Amino acid sequence: MVKCKDLKYERYTAEQLKAAVEPQIAAIENAASKEEVLAAREKINEAVRHFSTMAALANARYTLNTLDEFYVKEVEYYDENTPYAQELMSRYGKALIEGKFKSVAEEISPALVKSLENQLKSTSPKIIPDRQKEAAIVMEYSKLMSTMEFDYNGKKLPLSVVRGDLNNSDRAVRKTAAQAIGRGLQAHREELDDIYDRLVKVRDAMAKKLGMKNYIELGYLNMDRKDYDRGDVEKFRENVKKYLVPVISEIKAQLKDELNLGTFYFYDNGVTLKTEPKPMLSHDEMFRAAQDMYDDMDSEIGDFMRFMIDSGAFDVEARSGKWGGGYCTEFADYEQPFILANWNGSCDDVDVLTHEFGHAFAGINAMKHGISELNVGGMETAECHSMTMELLSHPYMDKFFGKDSDKYRYRHLFKNLDFIPYGVIVDEFQHIVYEKPELTPKERNEVFKKLTEKYMPYMTYDTIPYLEEGTRWQYQMHIYESPFYYIDYCLAQTVALEFFALALEKGQSAALKAYVDFVKKGGGKMFKTLVKEAGLASPFEDGALKRVADVVLKELRRLKSEIK
Repeated sequence: MVKCKDLKYERYTAEQLKAAVEPQIAAIENAASKEEVLAAREKINEAVRHFSTMAALANARYTLNTLDEFYVKEVEYYDENTPYAQELMSRYGKALIEGKFKSVAEEISPALVKSLENQLKSTSPKIIPDRQKEAAIVMEYSKLMSTMEFDYNGKKLPLSVVRGDLNNSDRAVRKTAAQAIGRGLQAHREELDDIYDRLVKVRDAMAKKLGMKNYIELGYLNMDRKDYDRGDVEKFRENVKKYLVPVISEIKAQLKDELNLGTFYFYDNGVTLKTEPKPMLSHDEMFRAAQDMYDDMDSEIGDFMRFMIDSGAFDVEARSGKWGGGYCTEFADYEQPFILANWNGSCDDVDVLTHEFGHAFAGINAMKHGISELNVGGMETAECHSMTMELLSHPYMDKFFGKDSDKYRYRHLFKNLDFIPYGVIVDEFQHIVYEKPELTPKERNEVFKKLTEKYMPYMTYDTIPYLEEGTRWQYQMHIYESPFYYIDYCLAQTVALEFFALALEKGQSAALKAYVDFVKKGGGKMFKTLVKEAGLASPFEDGALKRVADVVLKELRRLKSEIK
């Protein structure tokens, strides 16, 4: 077995990709049979897979150390040249779905046809310079956030470490952490505003060059949304306001009384109990506990976890210079997933472990059995894989938390529900910003403040330096780096909670079987179809969120009664 750190990296150039793909596009255009089309398609996918593998390896090694100049330059290379690869794939899609053998794509999957149509609409040689400019600005933001240090308790620490104390049971500690975050961001306010200004402008320009009214349409195409649109998302947000906000507000009011908080500030929002649970294990012990959990859950899942550990596919230590978020990626040529995280000693570490492992399990299935062009599916589908794995891990939390396992289950379940209003704030914020790209930084902050009042009426950012101006969004990396990739979490969270309800009603084994079936269909089917075939309600249905809220509230009350 080759360890992740030893996987061979060698730049695969855009010229090499072009030389491999262009003759196969011509072969599809001139094919005399379906067999010729399929053979050309396989060669195209092989070349694209190699390009994506090398790009993913370069990015992973850059995120491990954003100061490594070699991989900085490699990521910059792929950022500059990925638009050319996208244009090649657009030409491939056009040849496949507009030629005389369109039935080939339809027979593979209607989802493939829709995905290729999205690619055609969102790609053009005339926006390649804008795509390159966008990637360079995103790199600026990534570097800024990964090297930003926060003065906290006499030390200079990365954001990922300071954020861990927003969950501390001691309110004074939480407040100090929030103030440190606010002051640290404020020191870079001009850079943060300027970077976002430039991103909004270049994205708006791209959309208009493609004949679109604004970037929202292009953003949805970039996210490869196949069977739901802006109207569906708006309906979902309305249902969040109608069904979830009142339930969450009620629980927050009870918590405020229990803890004698008075005003409920931003730094109180991470707390769910008088004392927050913390994992009782070292890093190595966490992995051993996870291995025991997955062995017991399912032999296939257990074997995969063993492979991940043995191949060195986890990097979880927080350190200066390391990219500050968490992700799972795949090196397709090697059939090797990789997980990066920044553990900080809080119970979030367990969330991240199970979440990213869910992505990895789906990724390995897609690499081995899925449709190459579709991988695991849209991001809303991918997040179902990860968020459901978090919840199906609940029966095993005693391995991580001992006597506090019910505290963890309560906290995690409530945070899953509690997240959704914040998620729709991020989504609606982006819709407003891209509808009105002329907004000033101050006006954008006002939008975020008003949305917070709408969806999180129980909470205020008042008295927290800088954050009180409405700037919390500036360290939500998705807003800068992956526009419109956030509602996906909300939709997936709804589906994951439905899987959780299935486990309560029909047992863990029934829910696990439905989940594994869902995962193994990958991106071969569209989101609504996948959900329906799993026997679940679509998140866009009016009653779906009400049912989720009712089930979660009942289970929260049960868990609360068990907590000593």
